[in-house]
Amino acid sequence: MTHRVLGVVLVSVVTQATGVALAQTMPQECSVAGQNTFVANVMRKVYLWYQEIPTSDPASYSSPERYLEAVRFRPLDETFSHITSKVENDAFFDESRFVGIGFGMLQIGSDLRVTQVFPESPAAEAGLRRGDYLLSFNQRLVSDLLESGEVGEELGPSTVGYQVTLEWRTVRGDEHSALVEKGPVTIPPVSHTAILDVDGSPPVGYLHFRNFVRPSFQALDIAFAKFRKQGVRDIVLDLRYNGGGLVSVATHLASLIGGTQTASQTFLQYRFNSMLTVFNQNVPFTNPVESIDAPRVVIIGSRATASASELIINGLRPFVDVSLVGRRTFGKPVGQIPFDFCDKVLLPVSFDTVNALGEGEYYDGLEPDCPMRDGLGHSLGNPKEARLNEALHLLAAGTCTADSEGEKLRTKSRAFARPIPPLGGSTLRQVINAW
Repeated sequence: MTHRVLGVVLVSVVTQATGVALAQTMPQECSVAGQNTFVANVMRKVYLWYQEIPTSDPASYSSPERYLEAVRFRPLDETFSHITSKVENDAFFDESRFVGIGFGMLQIGSDLRVTQVFPESPAAEAGLRRGDYLLSFNQRLVSDLLESGEVGEELGPSTVGYQVTLEWRTVRGDEHSALVEKGPVTIPPVSHTAILDVDGSPPVGYLHFRNFVRPSFQALDIAFAKFRKQGVRDIVLDLRYNGGGLVSVATHLASLIGGTQTASQTFLQYRFNSMLTVFNQNVPFTNPVESIDAPRVVIIGSRATASASELIINGLRPFVDVSLVGRRTFGKPVGQIPFDFCDKVLLPVSFDTVNALGEGEYYDGLEPDCPMRDGLGHSLGNPKEARLNEALHLLAAGTCTADSEGEKLRTKSRAFARPIPPLGGSTLRQVINAW
């Protein structure tokens, strides 16, 4: 199974509340050898594919990252298991922050276009907007960087003060350039909500959700309180750039959608390796105060939709009418448990997940009901934007548009991503596109 997304692997499903009493033993000392031994011991105990770990001496590797890179089970774990900085990991999950320029990008044909710009970020201050065409980085043409595969390298590390010269063209044809300096960027978990009318039916609630982090709980409650007040029934949930995060947030969001119709039912089942089956457990839906009992939900997804985002789709399907518009999702039905050591965090793939019907193992992603391109000519939340327009049509007519049918054969695209603080590391890529 090969993921055909350039430079990408998703933010993993991460949980610290599984009830798993897996004891952590910190390295006795933080030398390279001590760290390597710690990682090796954890992997042999909790790794989902522990039986596939090759026999090798941890002391022979120059870093714990190099050791982990060498022992992953490649057919299914190309980059999911990883090591990241504890400071960066905590900053992301506690504050929804990372260090970067603050924009996302997508290759469509020979063009590299901006997909999103985070508010008050260096990218926003420079004037970048969704839909802009990126022309050069540090005076190197994007066309050359695409050909050489050096886009990520040219944009540089996630370091405060690192400078990059960007040149871009707007959708109107105006060209601009700016020297931007990387700094702390805050990602609003809920970046946009709207109440939309669909042919006189009860109003539809639209929610663009960016990441599953601790600040998401309050943001989601506020959004769904607004939906309840306005009498919203059906939901369009935009997860097209959401690479995942905390399982606890995914459970809360799914419960806000399902309400009483899913309360106490099984949202997901954790399945650990054969040595740890005693820790297998069911995670139930809850019934939050602001839940709305949505009879139908349309998910807007893409190859950047992964992990906790895919849990929402798979977990709701046994109980709610769920449709997917956009592109096939990434395919990550597994999750991690964090293990702190020294100043780092090890996140090995520790379990897989299935829904109440035992359905999972979607390593090739979840297939869209209505394939549709990303409508970069319109802002997210605009009913004219291609994927949202398709979702609204599906709710109103019960069928895909004629335009949707040809999408399986058109518009090859690639999402570019960047290691970001929570799950950084030399190989992990978050398709939130947090440059």
